[in-house]
Amino acid sequence: MIEIENVTKVFGQGDSAFTALKDVSVDIAENEFFTLLGPSGCGKTTLLRLIAGFEPPTSGAIRLGGRDISRLPPNRRPVNTVFQNYALFPHMSVSQNIAFGLEMLGKPKSEIRKTVENMLQLVQMEELKSRRTSEISGGQQQRVALARALAPHPEVLLLDEPLSALDLKLRKEMQIELKRLQNETGITFVFVTHDQEEALTMSDRVAVMNAGAILQVGTPREIYERPAERFVANFIGESNFLDADLSAGSVTLRAGGRFDVHAPDGVADGPVSVLVRPEHAAVRVGAPGASEISATVETVVYSGEATTMHLRLSTGEAMKARTANAPGSADIPEKGTSVALGISPGAITVLRD
Repeated sequence: MIEIENVTKVFGQGDSAFTALKDVSVDIAENEFFTLLGPSGCGKTTLLRLIAGFEPPTSGAIRLGGRDISRLPPNRRPVNTVFQNYALFPHMSVSQNIAFGLEMLGKPKSEIRKTVENMLQLVQMEELKSRRTSEISGGQQQRVALARALAPHPEVLLLDEPLSALDLKLRKEMQIELKRLQNETGITFVFVTHDQEEALTMSDRVAVMNAGAILQVGTPREIYERPAERFVANFIGESNFLDADLSAGSVTLRAGGRFDVHAPDGVADGPVSVLVRPEHAAVRVGAPGASEISATVETVVYSGEATTMHLRLSTGEAMKARTANAPGSADIPEKGTSVALGISPGAITVLRD
């Protein structure tokens, strides 16, 4: 659906020039929920604005359905955008807000009326159709903004952090709602966020960005379980980074224990950094056995569904291990306890620095 080829975007000129995107290339499939994920200032919103037509690329091409749209104005692109602030008309009703874009396109009144009814049903707002948008909640306003953007049946819907203003519970509800809407409409969604949970929950694929470049593209599972490099591993989820030595398809941790691994292409034998997620490490009281590591408990943090133990290894490296809480589960070691740390098979990822 969308092909972004060698796109660079530079703002300003001369000494004040700033490169927001650096030779970015990525393909986004039809009927895909695709997320651009990264920290503030990484270039994700700039890339979204280029797809929308609000900014032209300095170089490179953007194609939609095989057609080069790099220089087309926004109103000639089959694309709609949902912004952070929703940009609704507070003096208009819910129905009038949804109908506005269709009216600007000169659609027949009968078609507008039918489309508005369908959109109200899609976002479950039929009972509030006559209410002004200034009189409804933030979550309801977000649904209206989505309905208005979906009403003209765009080929692509761009979403610029639309959930950031909602409280935690409502944000989680709307994550599921957004995915439902994307499935039901079949429209390609391109979603921008810095929230890793949003990206993992909703996306078919995720592009992790930093400093104007795309570092890795993959499914949420691929990005989480097999990050390509240290920045991606650190940005997605909680991470333990340990020093190790790679040799012939296995790593030996400096803190002890030898494990079979799959090293990424281009990583040579020798000193490496490896990733272990906290939930893939198990702790028991006692002396370490084969392929276990000696550690000392420094802090224990209970968070309801899980308990996280902050450990200190014999090398001085810090490590976190997390265990799910369940009725009748074993007692958690107290601060200062010497423990044996086991790592699940296949849970060690060798990283590119």
